[in-house]
Amino acid sequence: MQLKYIMELIEADVVAHKSGVEYDVQTAFGSDLMSDVLAYVEEDTLLITGLTNQQVIRTAEMLDLKAILFVRGKIPCSEVINLAEEKQIVLMTTKQSLFNVSGVLYQHGLSGIKL
Repeated sequence: MQLKYIMELIEADVVAHKSGVEYDVQTAFGSDLMSDVLAYVEEDTLLITGLTNQQVIRTAEMLDLKAILFVRGKIPCSEVINLAEEKQIVLMTTKQSLFNVSGVLYQHGLSGIKL
């Protein structure tokens, strides 16, 4: 599913690496525990989280993730945005909850990761 389409579905705004909205993701994973992200997530996954610190960007970089969606209206600080720009990771933000976002994306065909 293309990030641009995801943005429309959940009314998200891009706050970093806007040119990357053409990326496609195959799965999504929602978590605020980066240890779970490291344990279960694979490439081509959209990370959905409420954490906005630099560790989220570093985790995404380690897994070669192309996009992170911040929920509950969270907006990362400028240091996190700059790091995402440097690493070419798309950062999006939405006012919706992690639960609602996950449901909408699943309803429109984006599956979760296989455990």
